[in-house]
Amino acid sequence: MDAQEWLTAFAARLGIDALPQDDIDALLDLASVAAHTSERLAAPLTCFLVGRSGVSPREAKAIADEIAAG
Repeated sequence: MDAQEWLTAFAARLGIDALPQDDIDALLDLASVAAHTSERLAAPLTCFLVGRSGVSPREAKAIADEIAAG
């Protein structure tokens, strides 16, 4: 099973639509900023917070870039 198959199956089990590619790309970029600005464990937890917040992945990436810039 590749990542796309996993994400599609997991989303279906959660009862939600699969992520569009733009959101996947933005979340991966966001996770990279979080992991490289602090610690690796910040990456998945940051993405979790985005999901809880209702903020789009692109908006969240912009916020993360601001934090990383100091």
